[in-house]
Amino acid sequence: MPRIKTTSAARKRRHRRVRQKVVGSILRPRLAVFRSLNHIYAQVIDDTSGSTMVAASSLDSEVKGQVDGKAKLSVAELVGERVAKKALGAGITSVVFDRGGFRYHGRVKALAEAARSAGLEF
Repeated sequence: MPRIKTTSAARKRRHRRVRQKVVGSILRPRLAVFRSLNHIYAQVIDDTSGSTMVAASSLDSEVKGQVDGKAKLSVAELVGERVAKKALGAGITSVVFDRGGFRYHGRVKALAEAARSAGLEF
């Protein structure tokens, strides 16, 4: 059976490969990133219980008010800072990073660097 050659199928295949190694626990949950064409989303997930502990996105009201006229890269930085502040507020200091099958550059990298500078360790 031939593989479907689309970019979304390739990303899902890469994400499955990443998820074989990256598992979030209660002590060190997983920071999962999803990047759509216009928005970026970040969740801190405990994989043992399958629950989302903290989430932030470019659609949040706190971030959406600061987005006007900014580039997608700076919006990703705002989301990274926001998810780090929420995680630190919930008592989470260390996470494992799940890039979601996306390359570690651009908006994904900006979100990760902003979360690190806000005090989250990974």
